[in-house]
Amino acid sequence: MKPNEITSNIASRLGIENLNPMQQRMTQTATRGTYILLAPTGSGKTVAFAIPLLKSLRKPDGHVQAVVMAPSRELVLQIYDVIRPIAPDYKTVAFYGGHSMQEETRSLAVTPDIIVATPGRLLDHINRRQLDLGAVSALVIDEYDKALELGFADEMRRVCRSLKGLGLVILTSATPLAALPDYLPQTSVEKIDFSQSIEAPGRRMQVVEVESPARDKLDTLIELLRSLPDGRVIVFVNHRDAAERVHSALRAASLPAGLYHGGLEQNERENAIELLANGSTPILVATDLAARGLDIPELSAVVHYHLPVSPEAWTHRNGRTARQDATGDIYVIVNEGEDIPEYINFDRSYVPTGHNDRPIRSGVATLYFNVGKKEKISRGDIVGFLIAKGGLASDEIGRIALRDHCALVAVPRDKAAALVKTLAPEKIKNTRARITRLS
Repeated sequence: MKPNEITSNIASRLGIENLNPMQQRMTQTATRGTYILLAPTGSGKTVAFAIPLLKSLRKPDGHVQAVVMAPSRELVLQIYDVIRPIAPDYKTVAFYGGHSMQEETRSLAVTPDIIVATPGRLLDHINRRQLDLGAVSALVIDEYDKALELGFADEMRRVCRSLKGLGLVILTSATPLAALPDYLPQTSVEKIDFSQSIEAPGRRMQVVEVESPARDKLDTLIELLRSLPDGRVIVFVNHRDAAERVHSALRAASLPAGLYHGGLEQNERENAIELLANGSTPILVATDLAARGLDIPELSAVVHYHLPVSPEAWTHRNGRTARQDATGDIYVIVNEGEDIPEYINFDRSYVPTGHNDRPIRSGVATLYFNVGKKEKISRGDIVGFLIAKGGLASDEIGRIALRDHCALVAVPRDKAAALVKTLAPEKIKNTRARITRLS
């Protein structure tokens, strides 16, 4: 693709009119060579590495030309949602665990040009001999440090053995790499370091100490959340069982909280993120699984219920808020005698009052449609259906997440129950859909 075509599509399809310095720098890279891109979380590196990747593409020729590997399903979907709209003439597919293997196999009936995948799922397709990657000329491994941390080294090595014709390789990381893996080209290696020159999210935040008078921090957390202004908040804990316990306590305290950890099914995790993003549950209790790869707009605060286990965890948790040019605050709940790591420096202390004139609230509910893109349903179809059959005004219809076989739609909370009843006998685009309220 031509550079001006790529930047034009970024502006028109992603709404990014002005590239940041890192993204501008990546427009200057050659289409051959090995690059290590260091940049903090939330700095726009998906767009940055997409630019040289797309520059390297030939015209579609019936072969896979580019592969992007990422360590989580959520990050794969985020990258897919960036690349697909700015490369409309190329077929882009996403492969990841928890997704239907049968549907992924069907998507290979017409060979894709670009594959975005987790290493394990991509290797699964290779082992089934469903993919020929011999013509791939461009490879990106996003969040390579995280991929190593999660144990994907062997899978990445085995995938890369199938890539014989690589010309362009890009590794991204939020932390410096000890060494380039030996299965990647070692010549013409260039490090592009924006880890310090891009303002890291933490520099736009206040780090706030919140003392808990009791060893059990639950009461302090509840008081803090009742004191914060309306917005979206992630509460980080260190273990799944703690996430379950904290989530139950917040729900019992009538706080609109969702839950996110690795023990949940993939669709449950995706739903939890969507309900946070659309405002149905503006508080999310999460383990560090949520510290990377999630695209959540306008997250206003991060709360550390448990202290992070490492400097990297601290950085990535805080990278969920104040992304790009936004602002946000970091609250750290500590109890007496708790050792504060040296990498945590407080700007101020805060004693929550349990009151706020504009408290965190949810005026939104989410409707679940059991039809989606594979049933030829579009966002426009859903909007028209809710207006014509549900009686909603267009400005009452919020965020719509359209997936292969379902859709999640934000609507006014006080109208959700009546909408489910009203829409039950109706058809959308001559299709009978089951519509329920997602809890």
